[in-house]
Amino acid sequence: MVELKLTPEDYPVKRKWGFLPTLDMYIFREFTVYACVLMLVFVILFLLGDVFNDLSDFLDNKTPMARTLQYFLLKLPGNIRFVLPISMLLSCMWTMAMFGKHMEVTAMRASGLSLLRCGCPIFAVGLLVTGINFWFNEALIPYTEREAEILRIFATKSKEEAMSFQKMLTYRSHDKKRTWLFKYFDIKGKQNHATLKSFRHDGSLESDIIADSSEFDPKRGWIFHNVTFTPYSSDGLMPKASVKLKELVYSRQEITETPVDILNAVKDEEELPIWVIWDVLQKTQHMAPRCRAIFESVLWYRLAYPWSCFLAVFLGIPLATKNERSGIMAAVISSVVIIVVYYIVSMGFLMLGKQGIMNPFIAGMLPTLGFIAFGWYNVVRNRI
Repeated sequence: MVELKLTPEDYPVKRKWGFLPTLDMYIFREFTVYACVLMLVFVILFLLGDVFNDLSDFLDNKTPMARTLQYFLLKLPGNIRFVLPISMLLSCMWTMAMFGKHMEVTAMRASGLSLLRCGCPIFAVGLLVTGINFWFNEALIPYTEREAEILRIFATKSKEEAMSFQKMLTYRSHDKKRTWLFKYFDIKGKQNHATLKSFRHDGSLESDIIADSSEFDPKRGWIFHNVTFTPYSSDGLMPKASVKLKELVYSRQEITETPVDILNAVKDEEELPIWVIWDVLQKTQHMAPRCRAIFESVLWYRLAYPWSCFLAVFLGIPLATKNERSGIMAAVISSVVIIVVYYIVSMGFLMLGKQGIMNPFIAGMLPTLGFIAFGWYNVVRNRI
């Protein structure tokens, strides 16, 4: 019997998971270049779409060029939010396809590196972009979209039409103690022709205020000018003698709502940051079930959506393995199909959640969690 002697070279190469500066920086650089190029291309396409849709309105009204450029710059963050996931997935697939074309994937595997380990720099970028996308959605985009809309209205419409942008705005406070009516509402300045009705705990009318204008000072509170103040009887049915006042001030403890709160109350729920939605849900305990389903579905969807950037690269690695031999075109087609399916499924679930047919948490989170689970399944099955 011949005894076989095995050398270290005969054993399988052990998997490596430590930090590899040269390789990691190389993968990071290649992926980042592709991602930046794709994001730039998509942003330009979205910008051209905005220019074709809105530029004629600015030109017809002879809007100054500076204000026109400001409008299109304010529209950019909203466009970037949509291009980030597809850019991440396409750049991931493109990077891995190019590695496969130049046999670099084979070299990585032969040296004991799995594709999952090689994708760590890509995953790191995906997490970073997820955080950026969350910040865009919640901190930047609500502000830029509001400013862009106000700028467009005041730049492209007559003075009368512009002033009617937020005309006859009504608001009921969360504690049901105050009802507001503004003939003209301006979040940055004075509200013209403001009416405020105050109610007691039993729901009876306590007083009403009719003012030529009102304004909010963060330190002093609400300030009403040229006021007619009318108190009511204890049952709220009979008005007492009215009092004319040049100025009437209510502190922030007496009236807790701010102009931002009032404006948020009349906005579409899709335009609100998640902390505003959460605040509305907490303050409005007796909200109608249908309204609560809408707000909760949007809340969970908005928490899940930024993770589509990480989902894109997480799915991209196993899909790149499948398309390694079929080339870049197959990778691109697969990427587009996945993003389209993800958006369709997400929108479908969100609609079911808003209708109250599906639990809001499931409607908002399940599509993203399901696609992440699908990506992990491909990772395990392909042993990458």
